[in-house]
Amino acid sequence: MQSKIALHKVSSSQISEIGHDPASNTMAVRFKHGGTLYHYKGVSAEKFEQFKTSESIGSFLGKHIKGQHDFTKIIEKKE
Repeated sequence: MQSKIALHKVSSSQISEIGHDPASNTMAVRFKHGGTLYHYKGVSAEKFEQFKTSESIGSFLGKHIKGQHDFTKIIEKKE
């Protein structure tokens, strides 16, 4: 079971929240469309820092994360 990663709101046209767990090198991304949450594996703290401080996190995700890191769609339980 994946541990819960704290998410922080970001300014992006595609992405609403991001987070990172340095213990497992897992990056969490919640998309605005549908509110779907994905976990990307093998993302270092350094790469996450570059991601969150990039001029466009959507562009960075497309160029440096997608296709380079395996991901899991997280099915969240409604409380």
